[in-house]
Amino acid sequence: MTHTLDQLLRFVEENDIKFIRLAFCDMFGVQKNIAIMSSQLRHAAEQGVSFDASAIPGFANVAESDLFLQPDLDTFALLPWRPSEGCVGRLFCDVRYPDGRPFEGDGRALLRRTEQAAAKEGYHFLVGPECEFYLFETDEHGQPTRIPFDQGGYFDLAPIDRGENVRRSICLTLEEMGIQPERSHHEQGPGQNEIDFRCASPLQAADDLMTVHTVVKAIAGQHGLFASFLPKPLPGKSGNGLHLNFSVIKDGRNLFEN
Repeated sequence: MTHTLDQLLRFVEENDIKFIRLAFCDMFGVQKNIAIMSSQLRHAAEQGVSFDASAIPGFANVAESDLFLQPDLDTFALLPWRPSEGCVGRLFCDVRYPDGRPFEGDGRALLRRTEQAAAKEGYHFLVGPECEFYLFETDEHGQPTRIPFDQGGYFDLAPIDRGENVRRSICLTLEEMGIQPERSHHEQGPGQNEIDFRCASPLQAADDLMTVHTVVKAIAGQHGLFASFLPKPLPGKSGNGLHLNFSVIKDGRNLFEN
């Protein structure tokens, strides 16, 4: 959804949104964020928010430590699992130098530039991710164990599949945040699940994927569980895949069609 700054500020005020998380990814795809008060949103949108990039692996050395987060207003979403009073919103950000130049290590900027280069040649891409993850029990201190939440297998039903209510909560939360899940089911491994969502442009799909990771971990935590996207969390069991369905469109035709 496209927002002007004034529209977003009005929405924030009308819905008692008190905190805005400014999110970005480091060089390893790990999501980071800083929270600002909603009163600082206009300044953040117009001037950016500085941070010490030397503390982010791969971002900058100590002598060149100042980088800025520039919010992308079109990525705004409420975080439904946070309190409804004084609630929390989120914006994905581009990473820039103090003079406004895009930072070379910013994945969103790289992906946007690639999309633009492809568009000049007449190509348009659609990407549909399929996310697999394990649900593990936690101990009395809330720390993750290596005990799977269930012993279900591929496409199993309850009661063998104990993750159906977790997947339900995840899918409903994603819908509230503007992401359309299409399929969800138990995967092959014990405690392993999959959620697929609607295809989108590469940049939109990347933003959606990071949102899915955040939602899965947050909802798992609400159920007293730990969600892992590690490639191989359990030896001898199915690994977690991240399958990407691609369409390459030129002149209105998907070039991958037979």
